[in-house]
Amino acid sequence: MKIHHIQADTSQLLEALPEALPESGYLWLDCTREVDAQWPQLVQRLEGATIHERHVHDSLNIAHVCFHDFTNEYDMLIFRSTNGDLEGNVIGPPVAFFLTQRCLVSVQPGDNPAIASTLERLNTHVQRSPGSAYGLLHAILNNMVDQMLTLKNPLTSRLEQHSEGLLEANAGSESWQLLLQHRRILRQLEVLTEEQESAVMSMRESEHQGSDEHLRVRYTDLLEHIRRMSRLSQQQQQELDSVLQLHFSAVAFRTNAIIRTLTLLSAVFLPLSLIAGIYGMNFHNMPALGSEHGYLLALGAMGIIAATILILFRVKRWW
Repeated sequence: MKIHHIQADTSQLLEALPEALPESGYLWLDCTREVDAQWPQLVQRLEGATIHERHVHDSLNIAHVCFHDFTNEYDMLIFRSTNGDLEGNVIGPPVAFFLTQRCLVSVQPGDNPAIASTLERLNTHVQRSPGSAYGLLHAILNNMVDQMLTLKNPLTSRLEQHSEGLLEANAGSESWQLLLQHRRILRQLEVLTEEQESAVMSMRESEHQGSDEHLRVRYTDLLEHIRRMSRLSQQQQQELDSVLQLHFSAVAFRTNAIIRTLTLLSAVFLPLSLIAGIYGMNFHNMPALGSEHGYLLALGAMGIIAATILILFRVKRWW
């Protein structure tokens, strides 16, 4: 467990939990899930807030969706973002936050990049230390959403690659698998952003945090960032539908071209096959069968018939 004392533009890492809350500033307890199991007792000792057993269980659930709840003593927010890449499961594990008046507890899997980034910024004084635990929570959530927004360019590039691969004449099953995988990622992002938006809106409107109008505006900006990602996933899904329609149209066009060619060949060779079939009969008394020029006459007739059919198809613009 990492214990940070944050006050007036300074952040200090404490070696041990103090017996009581400091006179100024607030504490951030960064806990690792299933390792720092004693954190509810520590919060109760510091703030006198009793963490509900069901909320403790929710903080250990690695499959929990984004969610906000509160009691008379604290607010609980479960928030999850992306893994930062497009391989495998794009959605990362959830992080649980418990917010009291002067204390923020984060329960994470231990390697959350957004929390690591927030710690680095605080320690290197890249950004000002938030003036309240509520502001610190916003900073962490903002980093988590920014991490999700970094997928915008890779998603766009991958969509273009998959679209070009699908529209090629020799597109095979691999192109379909990549396209379906991309569609699954977009659907996961759409569901994730819907959960994030619902949880952040509930958090923003919480009676416990409603007094700070400046932070309410910042949370509104955070909501806008989430909605940007939601719109991106919806737009790309619509583009995928358009690419699929173009693919089926291209397949239908190629099929029609093949059928048209086969129809032309059939129309040309059917009468020729008829003539060849007739003069291939084994009858003794057939017109021109014994003629010296019968072979040339038959070939000439076949050529004239074939040329006539081709001219007719060209005039009708069937070929």
